[in-house]
Amino acid sequence: MNSTVSYKTRQKDQILECLILNKERHITADEIMASLNQRNMKVGKATIYRYLDRLVSEGTVRKYFVEEGKSPSYQYQYVDRSETCSHHYHLKCLDCGRLIHLDCKYLGEMDSHIKEQHDFHVDHIKTVLYGQCGTCAEQKEGEGKWRNEE
Repeated sequence: MNSTVSYKTRQKDQILECLILNKERHITADEIMASLNQRNMKVGKATIYRYLDRLVSEGTVRKYFVEEGKSPSYQYQYVDRSETCSHHYHLKCLDCGRLIHLDCKYLGEMDSHIKEQHDFHVDHIKTVLYGQCGTCAEQKEGEGKWRNEE
């Protein structure tokens, strides 16, 4: 028997299904594990990571580095072949962790400028701008006002 043959398992199918169901957002291995546990599917974290790494190497899933606090981690997203995730930037909220896809004509112009004036090609998959989303900014502003009123 050929040891390089990869057998599909129910666990792998469930991991991939979880990624597809969440293709509009980036999720962590812990979120995948929690989702599977809710469906009474017990999958070890090591199995999830191994399969995610395989899906990333196949190009089925994208892996995003997330630096939060003391322990950097990764988020994953299923690659829908009809989408153009490689053509836009990402915004990362430092408060809630939300990762936002940013399609913006201005950034396209910035890309052209960088390419033409600096002879540099930006990798959009790995380009993340860090800051604070509007929701978190409003919450902080509201908390600040509330504290000042006391």
